[in-house]
Amino acid sequence: MPLVGTKEMFKKAYEGGYAIGAFNVNNMEIVQGITDAAGELKSPLILQVSAGARKYARHEYLVHLVKAALEINNIPIALHLDHGADFDICKSCIDGGFTSVMIDGSHLPYDENVALAKRVAEYAHAHGVVVEAELGQLAGIEDDVNVSAEDASYTKPEEVQDFVEKTGVDSLAIAIGTSHGAFKFTPEQCTRNADGVLVPPPLRFDILEEIEKRIPGFPIVLHGASSVIPKYVKIINENGGHMPDAVGIPEDQLRRAAKSSVCKINIDSDLRLAMTAGIREHFKKEPGHFDPRQYLTDGRSYIKELVTHKIKEVLGSDGKAAEIQALLNK
Repeated sequence: MPLVGTKEMFKKAYEGGYAIGAFNVNNMEIVQGITDAAGELKSPLILQVSAGARKYARHEYLVHLVKAALEINNIPIALHLDHGADFDICKSCIDGGFTSVMIDGSHLPYDENVALAKRVAEYAHAHGVVVEAELGQLAGIEDDVNVSAEDASYTKPEEVQDFVEKTGVDSLAIAIGTSHGAFKFTPEQCTRNADGVLVPPPLRFDILEEIEKRIPGFPIVLHGASSVIPKYVKIINENGGHMPDAVGIPEDQLRRAAKSSVCKINIDSDLRLAMTAGIREHFKKEPGHFDPRQYLTDGRSYIKELVTHKIKEVLGSDGKAAEIQALLNK
C-alpha cells in the first residue's frame, strides 16, 4: 500500500466522531512501536516529522523507515511535515515524498499568514499533497517551536472562514488551550485535586464550537495534545529522572474533541516520555547492559503500549482502516 493523503481520513473521522493520531517519529524504534500498535488495531495513522527530526535522522532515512512500515502493516498511513517554517521546507518535503505538509505562519501578521499558506497550498495541490495551516499560537517548547505564554493567543473564530477561503488549505490547526512540551502549564496556571495532583485549565470548547459553526464540515487539528501520562513520568522519576509538575491535556477532553470536528490530534511528548521511561527502567534493572538493542526494545515496548491506549481510549480510530481504504479505492 502506498502512502496516502489525509482527505479521506478526515472525511471519515469527521463523519464517524473519531480522530486520526498524528504521531511524531524520529527513529526506527518509534516508527516500529507506533505502526505495530496501529497495525494490530487496524487504525489509520499519520506519521509526522518535525524540523528537529529531519535534522537528527535526515529526510531520506525517515521516508524509507515509514515506507518499510507500510510493507509490514496493511493500513492507511500519511507522511506529514509538522510545523513547516517556510515555503522552501514545505516544497522540499512535497518534492521528497511527503503526502501532507503543515505551513506554520501563525507567528506572522494575519495577511502574511494568509499569503504564505496560499502559496504553499497552490504548490502542494499541484503535486497531489494536502496542506494544514494554523491560526492562533500555542504556548510551549517543542523542537524549533518556542512560544512564550505571553505571546500565545487563542484562535479568533471570526477569522477562520476568511482564512480557509483565501488560502485553500485542507485543514486548520487552532489554539484552544493546548500547549507544546511536557510542561504545558505552570503550577500557577493549574489547580490541585484532593490528592495534590495538578489539574490544568479546561480547553476552550466554546471557541471550537464557534469555529465549527463558521466552517461546518472542515477538519480541525489540535497541536500540543499529549497528556503527559503520569505512569511514564512516575517511572522516569523513580529511575533517575527529574520531572516535577509535568502535566498535560486530560484525555477525557481530548476524547470530547475527537468526537467533534477535530480530525487530527498531534502526539509527540507522550512518545518521548514512554521511550525514556522504558530506557531508564531498563538501566535501573540492568546497569551492566550496553547493547542498544536491549534497552531500545523496552523503550519501543512502551511506545507500542502508549499508542495502543491512545488509539482505543482517546482517538477512537481502532478498526477504521478498512472504511478509509474503501473510500481511497473508489
